[in-house]
Amino acid sequence: MSTELPKNYGAKEVEDKIYKLWEESGYFNPDNLPGKRTEVFTVALPPPNATGTLHLGHALEYSLQDAVVRYHRMKGALTLWIPGTDHAAIATNTKVEKILIKEEGKNRHDIGREAFVKKVEDFVAASRGTMQKQIRQMGASLDWSREAFTFDEERNLAVRTAFKRMYDAGLIYRGYRVINWDPKGQTSVSDDEVQHKPEKGILYTFKYSKDFPIEIASTRPETKVGDTGVAVHPDDKRYKEYIGKEYEVEFAGKKINIKIVADESIDPEFGTGAVGVTPAHSLIDADIAQRHNLPMVQVINEYAKMTEEAGSLVAGKKTKEAREIIVTWLKEHDLLSKEEPIDLNISVAERSGGVIEPLPKLQWFVSVNKEFIIQKSNIKEIDSGSTTTLKEIMRKSVDAGQIDIMPDRFKKIYFHWIDNLRDWNISRQLWYGHRIPVWYKGEEIYVDINAPKESGWEQDPDTLDTWFSSALWTFSTLGWPNEKSPDLTTYHPTSFMNPGYEILFFWVARMILMSGFLLGEVPFKTVYLHGMLRDAKGQKFSKSLDNGIDPIEMIRQYGADALRMSVVVGIGPGNDANFDQNKVKGYKHFGNKLWNIARFVLMNTTEDQEAPLSAEDQQIIKELKDFTADITKDMDQYHLYLAAEKIYHYIWHTFADKIIEESKSKLASDDPKTKASAGRMLLEVLTTSLKVLHPFMPFITEEIYSKLPLPDKKLLMIEQWPE
Repeated sequence: MSTELPKNYGAKEVEDKIYKLWEESGYFNPDNLPGKRTEVFTVALPPPNATGTLHLGHALEYSLQDAVVRYHRMKGALTLWIPGTDHAAIATNTKVEKILIKEEGKNRHDIGREAFVKKVEDFVAASRGTMQKQIRQMGASLDWSREAFTFDEERNLAVRTAFKRMYDAGLIYRGYRVINWDPKGQTSVSDDEVQHKPEKGILYTFKYSKDFPIEIASTRPETKVGDTGVAVHPDDKRYKEYIGKEYEVEFAGKKINIKIVADESIDPEFGTGAVGVTPAHSLIDADIAQRHNLPMVQVINEYAKMTEEAGSLVAGKKTKEAREIIVTWLKEHDLLSKEEPIDLNISVAERSGGVIEPLPKLQWFVSVNKEFIIQKSNIKEIDSGSTTTLKEIMRKSVDAGQIDIMPDRFKKIYFHWIDNLRDWNISRQLWYGHRIPVWYKGEEIYVDINAPKESGWEQDPDTLDTWFSSALWTFSTLGWPNEKSPDLTTYHPTSFMNPGYEILFFWVARMILMSGFLLGEVPFKTVYLHGMLRDAKGQKFSKSLDNGIDPIEMIRQYGADALRMSVVVGIGPGNDANFDQNKVKGYKHFGNKLWNIARFVLMNTTEDQEAPLSAEDQQIIKELKDFTADITKDMDQYHLYLAAEKIYHYIWHTFADKIIEESKSKLASDDPKTKASAGRMLLEVLTTSLKVLHPFMPFITEEIYSKLPLPDKKLLMIEQWPE
């Protein structure tokens, strides 16, 4: 019996048809998987931002995750891959306001909160629809029946519940503290949303006044009108006699009171070894001020302009303009002794690009060091009913080995971040996002999951940091806060998490924090951090360089299978890689090679699939089993980049170049046994090759498999992984 494939493989027609077949089968949903499945394997898709379309980072991420999911589904696990998108508050607010300004010449304040939120919701709905189609084009075998959105009603309830429980435990509080303020985006941002951009600056060395005994050095003289102290190291002999003394001076037309304090944090080698303390405009200085009870004076406002408090010389001026005025004043009064060039790291907001101004604001925070009693704990080294902190939960979940972070080097980075972690500012001055579930009436405050029934209460205008809702993702998608949800009971903790290394702190750490506090367990067992795809020259993809590559365009040209293989082969966890279109083209050729191999095998397959194998063909099957065992080991260890490359080499160089070439003489033999043995062997090698390749190139393997003359054949996606 011979079956013939068409001469050429048409990726587009096959991929559309096959994905429809998979969806209609219902097998993406674990409830419909055949057979008795006792092992559970769960993955929550890192939800892409609902701000546009897929990029190459998504292509890498979905290719890796789908390979893992398909492997475990074939291994017989009850396999769930949960899809969803993130409302991405800062990103969507920023994007829609830009569109509004461009198209209508108005900002959000011109049209009001309600109208603006409606525009954002419409934009997000359209973006989500586009992304769902694109994710399907990648071949992602997600359970679309369980699709979630960080801003839908179920997740909204989870967010409000989490806030209430953390508030009741004393872990969420409202405080007047110095935070990172983005004057461009007009919102606060967390420490992790601040990027550092190298820039040339000047270090100015000067005295506040002629009779002030100490010189200080600063790159921002304009902030010095807000100084309330000068800090020196306690062991610095130059300044010991001044410690504890206070001076009232007139600086740049404003009277300021300066107290000299001794603080261990000061580096005696930097500048003059004396630091002007500006408590209202530096997170570090705010800490020093708190330790020494120094007052806070705000001299810069939300629009990065000097306040009236800054004095008549600079009030109302932009900060850079105020700097020039104060430097001129210092020179005129012969107080500036030195100007030296210096390399600076300027803090900018990740989303808007605005230069960060540390400002004192009344905000909501999550306390990472406050002790609380954890009622229920399945976290190693943290007992139920014991006293712990959120920081300890984040540390011990990884340190005790319950969560494995790959590659290993990121564990050290993770622990270093925890050691330096400040309380998490969760307030955002945005209009689109989860409103903080707090209401005020005069001096009264009401915190609950639902609004108070009585009238006269006004809800806090701020929204929550997007990462607050995303941090609940592994369990809010499974039915929490309903702790009896069958999905939550069955599928949590999840098995595998696969984000980019750049969101280790934004998201991975916070998921560990939230799951530990709210459920008393880890959110996942393995974190596989992938690297960043760059262009062929190693540059980051960016609009300014105009070097972006649309993954959907790659799929149209070469097929999803080729793109998937190109971003997996040779790229280990945590490593950046250069994207090369020729690599995608090369794997399209590989797909064609596989198609031609299958055509040859099918044309030479006999009806007798139980034919005895010759000793030579038995050896080939034995080597095939050894090869499969090696691939299985790589897959179990998440060495996907190695597994994919080995499969490629086996199919092309062992199967095609060696086994098929050597089988041609057997197939031409006059001996029916030799011919039957070769035919059976080739079909077995092809069948096994398709199975091990399926997680990486699912479309072409499914299509070829559907043509194989095998008994009791099912869809390849649910066939048993070869033992």
